[in-house]
Amino acid sequence: MWQKTSPEKAGFAADLADRLDGLVREGRAPNLHGVVVARRGELVLEHYGSGPDFSWGVPHGTVDFGPDTLHDLRSVTKSVTGLLYGIALAGGLVPGPGEPILRHFPEYPDLAADPRRARLTVEHALTMTLGLEWDESAPYTGPENSEIAMEMAEDRYRFVLERPIVEEPGVRWHYNGGATALIGALIARGAGRPLEEFARAALFEPLGIDSFEWMAGDDGVASPAAGLRLTPRDMARIGRAVLEREVIPADWADAMLRPRVPVRGKTSYGYLWYVDPDGRAAATGNGGQRLFLLPGLDLVVAVTAGDYDGPDQDAAPRAVLEEVVLPALAP
Repeated sequence: MWQKTSPEKAGFAADLADRLDGLVREGRAPNLHGVVVARRGELVLEHYGSGPDFSWGVPHGTVDFGPDTLHDLRSVTKSVTGLLYGIALAGGLVPGPGEPILRHFPEYPDLAADPRRARLTVEHALTMTLGLEWDESAPYTGPENSEIAMEMAEDRYRFVLERPIVEEPGVRWHYNGGATALIGALIARGAGRPLEEFARAALFEPLGIDSFEWMAGDDGVASPAAGLRLTPRDMARIGRAVLEREVIPADWADAMLRPRVPVRGKTSYGYLWYVDPDGRAAATGNGGQRLFLLPGLDLVVAVTAGDYDGPDQDAAPRAVLEEVVLPALAP
């Protein structure tokens, strides 16, 4: 699947691996589990560590990570769900972004009868601008966290769609895993099969990804917001597919990575991806899971880490990107 190349041939300093090793030795990339750097479609660098790991809070003990070790992607899953929506859209399986979302949940006529909720569109879910009350600031261990409360609800989709309206839709980005649950439901319903089965056939197998897990709630429904487990190599493979418009429709990739609503600083949100003005994009997940796309450099960096619920989860992946990979690029 991956053709390997040397750092020098890929336009990096020859000591790229040594720089990363030094970062780890100095403790500036805490709880780092894996790094894959790929440029121009070739694998440039791999690094794997060891340490305690968990899946949704279930301990795995101390794990020695390697190229074939699956890892929780947490909310990187949301961005993969965004890719799947685009593939399903090209196949005519899901409503377009401008469609009223409640039109496609006909089991809730009482919610659709509310003119304020009837204005909610698929795009509001894709951009996390539903304007509904939602709070994921509490730990992901109890119903104080809205995503956990959704998972505990008798009907997860009603739980999301009936949240109190706190502002006009489309106005402000507000982190909402329930929004991605709605997108996952649209894909599964349109495809006529579970989300993970559609993913296998439409995305993973065409990219040569044959090993994955997609964790599910108690009802057996795979979590579109946080349930996917992949290897770092396959995370990078998905990033490469986005850059090369492979399997993923080119017009959707362009639309998905277009800045649409401010998040913080210079960062905006596209369709379930974070995007910056310089064209960089990122998929992010709890614990330090990151998939960085740098189209101008034809560069993909995948990072897995174990700083779940930590106060500075961005430390390790940002250090890898900004203190090792980018400075090592040849001028």
